[in-house]
Amino acid sequence: MFCLAVSCRQGSLQEEKTVSATGEPTSCHENLPSRFATTGQLVPAKAGEVSHERMVWVEGGTFYMGAADAEGRQDEYPLHPVTVEGFWMDATEVTNAQFARFVEATGYVTTAERAPDWEKLKKQLPTGTPKPADSLLVAASLVFTPPDHAVGLQDARQWWSWKKGADWRHPQGPGSSIAGKENLPVVQVSWEDAVAYATWAGKRLPTEAEWEFAARGGAKNQPYPWGAEPPEKGKPKTNTWQGKFPIQNSGWDQYTGLAPVSSFAPNAFGLYDMAGNVWEWCADWYDPTYYSNSPVKPMANPKGPVVSFDPMESSVPKKVMRGGSFMCNASYCLGYRVSARMKSSPDTGLENTGFRCVSSQ
Repeated sequence: MFCLAVSCRQGSLQEEKTVSATGEPTSCHENLPSRFATTGQLVPAKAGEVSHERMVWVEGGTFYMGAADAEGRQDEYPLHPVTVEGFWMDATEVTNAQFARFVEATGYVTTAERAPDWEKLKKQLPTGTPKPADSLLVAASLVFTPPDHAVGLQDARQWWSWKKGADWRHPQGPGSSIAGKENLPVVQVSWEDAVAYATWAGKRLPTEAEWEFAARGGAKNQPYPWGAEPPEKGKPKTNTWQGKFPIQNSGWDQYTGLAPVSSFAPNAFGLYDMAGNVWEWCADWYDPTYYSNSPVKPMANPKGPVVSFDPMESSVPKKVMRGGSFMCNASYCLGYRVSARMKSSPDTGLENTGFRCVSSQ
């Protein structure tokens, strides 16, 4: 996929629910820094042997998928029955240490580490498209750069910046490092990168239905993996944003950025961080009408729509993301709810996006 730097960007930041001054839901999906995207996909040719170490068996069953309250976005309705077969799921998000072993074994180069190739890219563009500035044809990724003053929540360019040299080893760009952070979730990984890792590990990404079933931990129609208590009530239950987004995070939950995996109590299935910390890639394509077009009778092991459609950016295919991140706050994003659906293009990497894997074997 490609994007013209003057009009769009590599992939898309996942849409997060924001609240305007009038209280109406808006979106931070648009108005992001732009550059040309990379092209091509590098996936290890041979799948590895699956190991169930650090995985949890999730017994299958039937549940109601979607929002059961009034907090959901339109794409979370209607509540509908779904049946999934049993599967193994990583107990935690994939860590820096795990991803490093994959890269060492395969030599894989992530999307953020690949500079766009103009000779290949121009073949996909209209004849006569001028070559962009060399400063745009660089390996880069989106980094969270909070402002030092209060801002409105409608323009995400105020807290996201493209940084040359930002990648999974340097999540905040040049000068940053994952040294000593081996147990933090790997970030700045695209959906393509997540699929490559899963293939190497003999696993796969979870379907959206599997992810939500697992996140609910057997509870019926509860908004969070732990039940109904809001994240900021009682003791800290997950890594989210406390304070005024995006300028001040109180760190009430002990973290102002990423937290090591399993820093908080697991849900009833023994799964950690199914809310907050990092958004997690799922296998499914995104379509906001997918639920409304689902049958009344239970769907068995649904795999999502055949193709993607996002009316906000109809020319860019999107994959589903789940779980919220350390940036989620009640005033800005309620993505830590188990039914919350977000989306992003398969080549997008962000400082608050990671993944976990599943296996049916």
